Order: sequence, then structure tokens, then C-alpha cells
Amino acid sequence: MSYPSLPAELLARVRAGMVIPAHPLALSRRRTLDERRQRALTRYYLDAGVGGVAVAVHTTQFAIRKPTVGLLRPVLELASEEVDRYMRSTGRPVLKVAGVVGRTAQAVREAELAAQLGYHAVLLSLAAFKKATNQELISHCRAVASVMPLFGFYLQPAVGGRVLDVDFWRRFACIENVVAIKIAPFNRYQTLDVVRGVVESGRGEEIALYTGNDDNIVIDLLTTYSLPVGCTRVQKRIVGGLLGHWAVWTKKAVELFARVSAVAASGGDIPAELLTLAARVTDCNAAFFDAAHGFAGCIVGLHEVLRRQGLLQGVRTLDPNERLSAAQKAEIDRVYAAYPELNDDTFVAENLHRWLS
Repeated sequence: MSYPSLPAELLARVRAGMVIPAHPLALSRRRTLDERRQRALTRYYLDAGVGGVAVAVHTTQFAIRKPTVGLLRPVLELASEEVDRYMRSTGRPVLKVAGVVGRTAQAVREAELAAQLGYHAVLLSLAAFKKATNQELISHCRAVASVMPLFGFYLQPAVGGRVLDVDFWRRFACIENVVAIKIAPFNRYQTLDVVRGVVESGRGEEIALYTGNDDNIVIDLLTTYSLPVGCTRVQKRIVGGLLGHWAVWTKKAVELFARVSAVAASGGDIPAELLTLAARVTDCNAAFFDAAHGFAGCIVGLHEVLRRQGLLQGVRTLDPNERLSAAQKAEIDRVYAAYPELNDDTFVAENLHRWLS
């Protein structure tokens, strides 16, 4: 089978590693799409220096696909238009990733829509296949791969994912146009399963690994794995991140990524200060994602940060029952006070009027 491929320049950038925020959804008081603020969010990420954006993913809210909501196409279109406008004005390539969910017929339709709207790759969720065998999963993945290049996606079970073993990842990596995998089980053992599967597939040099482990971002980016394959050992790093956490304080995330990546690529000693910084980032994530309450506020926490910065008008999701708790708000207050060096409020304040214009 001949698979669609990623443009060579973008493929090289994916393999080198980049910051990809998972794009939130901006809603009006009536819980309809706030197009002005949706565009402003994309402009914020682009001016912050991200390498790509991921749209229609968990952070965007899977409910955008419901017929009663009907926001999948509009949200994908807005982000694509803004990225294209930015690339025309700057000449800097930016990767557009669209989230794809559901059983095979739905996933293929969504991939076809993403291709039509100019996206470069799809982030493929397997949450709809709770009890499927590995062979059934691979058949599904191949069907979607016939339409678009794939980002694999290990979504943590706590927010709807399923366990995927090393054999699955070994076989998944053998699909020709798998270009990257987002590893987001929030679990070190399962993270290692993905790394092993890719390395043992023989495609370790071709497939880029991206952290989605918002609880372990810096350590994931600093770690070099050394795994036996036959009579040799193969080294493999997680080179970038596709993260909900990076949907906020994004300018500082880009700066942190550049610093951490340089240290990891050097192969030298890791400064102790980066390990301390890793814990600070994880502490912030616990507040943003509401870890203390089983991630119940993992979307509204991000919205609260963006609201404080003026990028969003309020903390609203498509589900009116999903609200920011007093406890989570207090935690966000705490990390704001504890780690002022990690926020990019000044950058946002200097540019907000332009992004909203």
C-alpha cells in the first residue's frame, strides 16, 4: 500500500523535536464558539514560537463532534487558517495536527476532513476500542494511515484511554507512515513499553517520540533510553511534547524546551537545577489538571489560567456541569505565587490586543 507522507521539511522538524500545545476551545457566554478568542489562542501559540498545534484533541473537548454541537469543522478550519496566515507572513513551517477519534468509519471520515482542511498529520485515539485485540487495533490504524500520516497516541486510562502493550506498539511502529507517537499514559512502565516497541520494530530512527505525560514533562525530555536489540544497544530519546500543559504559559514552555533539549542532546551531565525545575513544572501541572480530584478539572484548570491572562472570556466547557472547583482555584493561586518565573503573563499582556484584533 502507498501511504500519504509528511513534507520532508516538516518530517525533519518532527524528528528533531518541537513544542506542540493541545489547543483549547473558546466559548461565549452562550457556550457557542467564540471565533475571535479561538483565533487569538492560535495566534498566541504561534507567536510564542511553537513548532505545531494539535486541534480537536482531548483539550479541545471531544464533544465538538456531537451533531448537536457541530464544531469539529469550524474549529479545525479556524486553526488551519491562522497557521497558514502565519506561515505566509513568516516563512516558518508549522505542523498542523488534527485529533481523530471513534471507530474506523468515523476515524477515516475525520482524517479525510483533516486532509481536506490542510492538516499534516492526525493524532489517533484508540479510546473507542476498549476490548479490541492488537490485530483489530492495527487494522484500524492502517485504515486511518491510508488517509493521513499518523501520530500514535497512548491516552491515560484515567481520562478514557486503554492499556496498550509493547507488542501493540511494536506492530504499530511498523506502519509505514507513522511519524511520531504521543506517550501519555502518566505511567513510567507504560511509557517504557512504547519506547521498547518502537526500538524493537527497527524504526527507532524514523519515528519521533513525544511526551504527553504532563506529570513528567522535563524528566521525559532529559532521559535517554538504552535498550538491547539483538546484539546491539539502541539509544532513543523523547524529543518533543504534545501537551495540554503547554496550552498555558506557552512562551515559557518554548524557552524551557530549548534549554532542556540542548542539555539532553549534548549527552553531558544534567544540571541539578533542571531536576528541581522538573518538580516545579509537575507541581504546576497538578494544579492545572486537578490531579487531587482524579483529573476532573483537567480542562477547566487550563481555561482558568487563560482567563486570568485575558485570552479567554470565562471558564466554560461544552458540559455546563464541568466547573472549576474552589479547591482547584486555590491550587492555581498557590502555584502562581510559588513559581512566578514559569508564567508568561507579561508576554501575553504585551500582545493580547493584537491577537484579539
